[in-house]
Amino acid sequence: MARVRLLDELDHPELAEIIGKIKGARGGRLINIYRLMLHSPALANAWFDLNQAVRYGTEIDGMSREIAVIRVAILNDVEYVQQAHGPAYALKEGLTPAQVAAIADWRSSNLFSAPQRALLAYTDAMTRDIDVADDIFADLRNYFSERQTVELTMLIGAYNMLTRFLKALRVDPEPSAG
Repeated sequence: MARVRLLDELDHPELAEIIGKIKGARGGRLINIYRLMLHSPALANAWFDLNQAVRYGTEIDGMSREIAVIRVAILNDVEYVQQAHGPAYALKEGLTPAQVAAIADWRSSNLFSAPQRALLAYTDAMTRDIDVADDIFADLRNYFSERQTVELTMLIGAYNMLTRFLKALRVDPEPSAG
């Protein structure tokens, strides 16, 4: 159970504009992340815009994006993001169920390409060590442009922020639709 109460949109008509913006991009749903963030409307709005930009406003392909997001969630032990991105987004972007399952132990898997392995190593270094070793960075740059490197770094950083927010406040995963 979340450490901070999740807001019910019906109790907050003053937030109708931002709630409408969020729901419009999320298939009509106001998910728990935003029900919590809406305690601070400015932060909820800023996170929404940043999240839309790092997920959909970049040159990063969907498979790479989801590999990085899921890996951050695994490293930070955040079930919310693992549940949301594993089935809902990763498979839609072309990852196989076996690849999604192998992200947790990617080093011993042969299911990832060289660019994906470089991205996973970079994600690990950014999340665990923060200071990325030169060899890991150089390997990433073998496969990704300067722009893509900046975009991946922002994506990984943003999801480190989000997963730590979710973990600290113990936000529950969304109820299953089925």
